Amino acid sequence: MSGAKLITTSAPPMDQPKHVVVCGGGVVGVCTAYFLAKKGAAVTLIEKSDVACAASGKAGGFLALDWCDGGPVEALASASFNLHRSLSQELDGPRSYGYRPLTTLSLTVTESDSPVSASGGGGYLPSWVDGPARSPRTSGTLETTAQVHPQLFTRTLIGRAVESHGVEVVIGKLERLEVEGGRVGSVVLEGGRVIDSDAVVLALGPWSSKLELLSSLFRVYGLKAHSIVLEPREPNAITPHALSLSYYPSKRATPLDTEVYPRPTGEVYVCGMSREEEVPDDPEEIRGNPESIEMLKRVAKTVSSHLGEGVARVKAEQACFLPCTDDGVPIIGEVPGVKGCYVATGHSCWGILNGPATGAAMAELVIDGHSTIVDLKHFSPARFVKS
Repeated sequence: MSGAKLITTSAPPMDQPKHVVVCGGGVVGVCTAYFLAKKGAAVTLIEKSDVACAASGKAGGFLALDWCDGGPVEALASASFNLHRSLSQELDGPRSYGYRPLTTLSLTVTESDSPVSASGGGGYLPSWVDGPARSPRTSGTLETTAQVHPQLFTRTLIGRAVESHGVEVVIGKLERLEVEGGRVGSVVLEGGRVIDSDAVVLALGPWSSKLELLSSLFRVYGLKAHSIVLEPREPNAITPHALSLSYYPSKRATPLDTEVYPRPTGEVYVCGMSREEEVPDDPEEIRGNPESIEMLKRVAKTVSSHLGEGVARVKAEQACFLPCTDDGVPIIGEVPGVKGCYVATGHSCWGILNGPATGAAMAELVIDGHSTIVDLKHFSPARFVKS
C-alpha cells in the first residue's frame, strides 16, 4: 500500500436506501449494528459462532469514566461511559443485563501476610475482603465507575436491534469481500453465500488478523486473558465493590495484576493472567491454561474467605483474546483504498466500555459521512499507511 492516498475520517454520506453488513458479533459489532439500524439502515450482522461467544461474553464488564484520561482514548471512553448509562435506561438494563454504578478499590495482597481485621484498612475495605489486603485506596466512585454483565448486555442489545429495528443475524464464516473499482460490493461467506451491501463494517476483534485486507495494513494481535466465575454460598454478603489488585504470591515475587468484580447476579468474576498467544480460527476452541486458572482460584480464596473452595462454586473457567494494536490505540474508520469498507477493532481491555460510543460513531460515519459523538481522527486506520 506504499504511496496509497490517505483518507480522512469523513466519508461522503450514502444515498438511501442503505444496506450495511456488519461482520462480527461481539460488543463492537453489535453496538454498530444497533446504532446503524436506529439511523434507518437495513443491517445484516454476520457472526461465525454465536453473539458474544468470545471476549464480549467472557470479559469483566467494568466501566470507567476517567481511567483513560490523558490519552487518545479519553474522549471515546467518556462518551461511551455516559452512553452506557443512557442505554441502561433505554433497554431496562439494571434488570436485563446488570448495569450498576459501584465503588472501585485498588489494593495490595500478599499471600504470606496475615489477614486484616474486619474493620481493617481504615474503613476502606468491605467486610467480605478479609484476606491479607493492604494499602486500599478508592480509585472509582459511584459517579466514575460502573459495570455490566457483558454477555447479557451484548445479547440484550442485539435482541432489541432484531425485534425493534429489523436487524438480520446470520451465522456464517466470513471468507472474503468482493471489491470492484476501489469500492466494496458484497460479502462472501464460507459455502458460497453472497450478501450484497452498500457498506461493510469489519468488527472482527482479534480475528482481524485473519483477514488479508486488514492484516496487509496493520497488526492486531491477541492477548489471552483468563477468568473464573464463582457462585458464593452467601452472595448477599458480597457488596458491590470492584477490586483492582496488585497480587504477590510471595513477598519477593513480581506482582500479578488481577481484578475481582462482584455482579448483581450474585456471581463474582475474577480475571488476570494475560499473555500474548496465537488466536485460534474458531472461538469455540479457546480454553484457559490450567496454571493460570489455578492462580486465579488462589487469588480468590486469599482475598476473601467467601470465595474459597467449598464455600463458592466454580461456575466457569475460561479465557478470551483481547484485540490489541501496536500503538495501543483502537482502529476505527474507513479502510484506506476501499470505499464503503470500515473497520472497528483493537480496543484491548476496554472493549465493553468503549463499544457503545464506537458503534454510535461508526453509524454516523457510515450514514452521515462523519462522526459527531467523538472525533475519530486519532483512530483512523490510515495512520498505518506510509505516504
